[in-house]
Amino acid sequence: MSATTAPETPAPAKVPAVNRLGLAQAVYKGSPSTLCTGCGHDSITNQIIKAMFELDVEPHHVAKLSGIGCSSKTTAYFLGQSHGFNSVHGRMAAVATGVNLANSNLMAIGVSGDGDTASIGLGQFLHMVRRNVQICYIIENNGVYGLTKGQFSATADKGSLQKKGDSNEMFPIDCCALAIEMGCEFVARSFSGDYKQLCTLLKAGLSHRGTAMIDVVSPCITFNNHEGSTKSYKFAKDHEEALHEIGFVSSHEPITAEYEEGTTTKIELPDGAHIILKKLHRDYDPSDKANALELLAKARDERLFLTGLLYMGKGQAPMVEQKNLVDEPLATLPQSRVRPSPEVLAQVMESLK
Repeated sequence: MSATTAPETPAPAKVPAVNRLGLAQAVYKGSPSTLCTGCGHDSITNQIIKAMFELDVEPHHVAKLSGIGCSSKTTAYFLGQSHGFNSVHGRMAAVATGVNLANSNLMAIGVSGDGDTASIGLGQFLHMVRRNVQICYIIENNGVYGLTKGQFSATADKGSLQKKGDSNEMFPIDCCALAIEMGCEFVARSFSGDYKQLCTLLKAGLSHRGTAMIDVVSPCITFNNHEGSTKSYKFAKDHEEALHEIGFVSSHEPITAEYEEGTTTKIELPDGAHIILKKLHRDYDPSDKANALELLAKARDERLFLTGLLYMGKGQAPMVEQKNLVDEPLATLPQSRVRPSPEVLAQVMESLK
């Protein structure tokens, strides 16, 4: 009788000490966080750091943008060597538009909150989306105003309870549905505790041409992590349903794979790591706008937390291409090319007489 041996467990992929730029992951960190210990926002920060490191982003080529709120403090906690602009409450989207027009070579990442985006900044946000500004726009969504002691925000679900027991009777604003309606061609939702999915979506969003909006449910452990809250850690874990298993491969040599539905396959990546792809039986097409909106409405009614890439379109040019701007960023053009001479101004004035 021959002895049997247990199958070997594959060793986890080794994380490289440096990326292709020769930079360690620590280079992508910022100042120590001053948020409450256990805040979901810090988990998002960690995944932004990881995504930037794995995408081989040069820190000085990044523009960090934010408004006001707990979420908007986040930009201080990653990419300490990058450019940053902390704007007036709700005005980050307008500042991001200006940054993109002035220097389209910068990778723009905006971190906002549900109040900063869906309340005072809603108009700014919607116009940024319809213009297709080149930015990865992250909403750290906890359903409350954390800096002013936990009042309901505009994204709080109807019937959800505050820590002191008050019920929200107002209909919530769904930033994902609004973004899709306004023409955004990369709309995703995730959970701050789902590290793998969130990092993948961040890398895809940062690589997207145009506006990429990622709504991340991020529990406020001080004011909104109790029984009755639909933005709590427990509620998100109990009610999350992933639409699909997703992966993202950076632009190196083309990688292809052919395999049957319901099976898995191993893909080797250029950095020596690998990913396991699983082709699910559930058929979800993220390019179907009507289906995405229908699913979001159904999920809202059923108190279901759908995550993944909800919608991805194609065809709309980024704002700088729509405006036919010159290839060289406006911020680097010399005065001689952007400031009319006295002679030209005199001609203009003469033509107006």
